[in-house]
Order: sequence, then C-alpha cells, then structure tokens
Amino acid sequence: MKKLDETLTMLKALTDAKGVPGNEREVREVMKSYIAPYADEVTTDRLGSLIAKKVGKENGPKVMIAGHLDEVGFMVTQIDEKGFIRFQPLGGWWGQVMLAQRVTIVTKKGDITGVIGSKPPHILPAEARRKPVEIKDMFIDIGASSRDEAIEWGVRPGDAIVPYFEFTVMNNEKMLLAKAWDNRIGCAVAIDVLKQLKDVEHPNVVYGVGTVQEEVGLRGARTSAFAIEPDIAFAVDVGIAGDTPGVSEKDAMGKLGGGPHIVLYDATLVSHKGLREFVISVAEEMNIPYRFDAMPGGGTDAGAIHMTMRGVPALTISIPTRYIHSHAALLHRDDYEQTVKLLVEVIKRLDEDKVKEITFD
Repeated sequence: MKKLDETLTMLKALTDAKGVPGNEREVREVMKSYIAPYADEVTTDRLGSLIAKKVGKENGPKVMIAGHLDEVGFMVTQIDEKGFIRFQPLGGWWGQVMLAQRVTIVTKKGDITGVIGSKPPHILPAEARRKPVEIKDMFIDIGASSRDEAIEWGVRPGDAIVPYFEFTVMNNEKMLLAKAWDNRIGCAVAIDVLKQLKDVEHPNVVYGVGTVQEEVGLRGARTSAFAIEPDIAFAVDVGIAGDTPGVSEKDAMGKLGGGPHIVLYDATLVSHKGLREFVISVAEEMNIPYRFDAMPGGGTDAGAIHMTMRGVPALTISIPTRYIHSHAALLHRDDYEQTVKLLVEVIKRLDEDKVKEITFD
C-alpha cells in the first residue's frame, strides 16, 4: 500500500470506520480525535451528533458546516434456524450492487464477517434469472450452522451490518476509492475547515458538525441545528459524477476533478438565493472551479437545517462521486481540497453585515 500523508491518513480512518444510522459511535470518535485540536469546545447532542465549536469573534454570526457521520448499511432483524441473517436496509440501496458483497456485523462480542447471498441462479428458471433479485429475498451468510451458533457468536436482532471495503489510493493518486464517502468526506471537510481557520482572524463562530441518521431522514441535522441555532449553514455531501460511460450531461453535470457542486435544488431544499450568490462570487474571486447541480430526488442535511427555528439560510455544497450507495465509491482529492478552500474563504468574508445582507436578499 502506498504511504499515506496526513490528509490521506485521516480520510482512511474516517472511511474505514463503521457507522450505519443509529450506530455512529465509532465514526464520531474518529472525527472527534481529528477535530478536537482545532476546536474550543466539542459536545454532542442527545442523538449523538458531534458539534465542534471554534470562536473567531464572540457573539459573531454562527456558521454551521455539517457532514453526516452515518453511511448506508443494514440492521439484523432475524436469524433463521439454519443461522442465516435476515436484514433491514438502512438508507437507499440498489439491489444490483449488493449480492456477493462482504459485510461486517458489529456484535456485542466483536465483529463477524458475512457475505450477502440469494438463491443460486443455476437453479432458477430462465425467466427468473433475467430479473434482479429483490432485497427481501437476500440474506447474509456468516458461516453459522444454526440459529443457536449465530447467537452464541454474539449476533442478535438490532446489530449493525456495515459494508466492508478498505480505503485505497488508485494508480492516479488523486483518485481515492473507499466505502462511506457518503458522507465521511463531508466530515473531513468540516475538520479541515476548522484546521485552516485555527490561526486565522474571522468575525464568526464556526461549528464543524458530524450529524447522525442522515440516510434515514436527516434526523441529526435537525437536532444539532436546534442546539446551535445557526445564522448560516452549509451541508457538505457527495454529488453524482456524470463522467462515466452511458451518462450524459443532461443526467448529471459533475465530473471528478471539475470542482465542487453548488446544489441549486433537491427534494428537501431550494437553495437560499442570497447565500448561493455570495458563495459563487467568492469562488469566482478565488478562481475556484465549481459546477451547478440539481437533484430532483433525495436530499441533504440542509433540508432539515434550513427549517430550524425561524429558518436558516442554507446551501448544499457537494463533491462529485462515482458509485455512491454501494460498497466502494470514487472521488478526486482536488475536489475535496477545493471545497475546503471555498468554505474557508467564504467564512473569512462573512460578518454580521454580510449575514444580514444575505438573509434578506
């Protein structure tokens, strides 16, 4: 394996960590270890979202940068008499990316390796072989011979099931392959923004937040925003990369290495016009490449944050990523670094007057 620099070491720690909705503790501890040196205070809300506070100017505008800790995964629901595991998806899964994939079941006695299986195609009629296997007909094989053996190993209903994939730097060392880019990359951005603001004067109070349970309904975003009461909020997430075979620019506008996406619209948020225009002006001033994106389906933490309290001007900035909601996704390091740079420059230019101007634009 290639030697990892400081940033890659952090990205590996974040993505290799196991954290499905409702079971984000391991990821939260990793994020806390990296963000705490740059924060004045680190707390959690009662659902488990991590909130790192960095004061530039006391009583200045509160700026929230949110990435979500959770990744798509599964939960054990039943163990059959032969020791096979039935499961509930946590987050959106496309059945065609699941079969024969390795998973880790996190039990009270330790981690158990499993593989997702189904009825073999060799014994299916020809018509059935042509149809995708439905998730409800899949199971997880952990090599147990009975329900009692699986229980003896520590498996029980409610246990988290996590995709298994190790962080990998590709031959093109800018290309990074890992599970859970959705959305450990947003958590990494929050860490690096606080890091780059460590010795920088700015007139704000910045909150780097790792939210819980985004993949099942933006839940931690809502509770952490209530705890913070931000004046401005950014959700940092992944976006669809449209640079693979068969995808047209009409389908998806982003490409790896093309810069961060400024999301105009999704199913949970119409981006705030004043904040959007301000971010665009900073990107153009700093020659930071960017693209626009619109996602008629799905949403991000900004969807919950912007409806908190009396309303919060909010914007989603996403990093183009291939193969999200699967065991392995691919993104470009430059897009990550340009996203960090853009947010740092935006924060340096925010103050009370600018927030008022943005809010009522």
